[in-house]
Amino acid sequence: MINRLPRRGSSFALAAALTRAGAAALRAWAPGGRERWERTNYAGRTVELYAGPASALATAACAGRVHPVAGFAVLTVGACGAYDDVAGAGDERRGFRAHLTALMDGEVTSGAVKLLGISAAGLVAGAVLKERLLDKVLAGVVIAGAAHFVNLVDVRPGRAAGAVLALGAPGLLRSGPGAAPAAAAMGAAAAVLPDDAAERTMLGDTGAHALGAALGTAVVAANGRAGLVAHAAAVVLAAVYGDAVSELARGV
Repeated sequence: MINRLPRRGSSFALAAALTRAGAAALRAWAPGGRERWERTNYAGRTVELYAGPASALATAACAGRVHPVAGFAVLTVGACGAYDDVAGAGDERRGFRAHLTALMDGEVTSGAVKLLGISAAGLVAGAVLKERLLDKVLAGVVIAGAAHFVNLVDVRPGRAAGAVLALGAPGLLRSGPGAAPAAAAMGAAAAVLPDDAAERTMLGDTGAHALGAALGTAVVAANGRAGLVAHAAAVVLAAVYGDAVSELARGV
């Protein structure tokens, strides 16, 4: 099981500080050239991607202090998102349904690779964090599904970071083993939100998936069978109606 320490406040503050420092370091270094770290958003403005890897690494480091497999899950899911950010640049297909359809047609998209990688990472983490077989599977679904959900709402400035803050708050407000991973995700999201909302940066798949996975590990740590069933049903439903979820996020 995930340990209760470190405390929520220290996880929040450390994740926020590491995210800011990481983004600044990447901005100064810009490996591969600055063009690689720039994207055009929905409004035609140029935004930077430094916040994505910075928030993923910071959240993974803080989650890893609580339990190594929590850090593994966040880091691996973030890496899968980073692969899609790079290899899938320009691919307009979104949602698991589009990528699975392409896979059935014989095309292995970067989104399909990401989907399979995130699912595998979630199942591995769930297998370690829970004892009974059904709970292990449910935990894997929750972790992977939470990662997917946060990415679904990352369709306008500030939506994903805001969702992480809103969804993580219940875990932060109550004591228990899920508090610290939730606090880490919220700290990273809070550090990113001002620049994200101002359309200077974006989380991308890297940050959105990683922060979602951290929320998923928080849910897994804090809940028994009934809670896992409820959360698994919620994330599966969100995935099935992914287009509607994204459309709703656009209008918020």
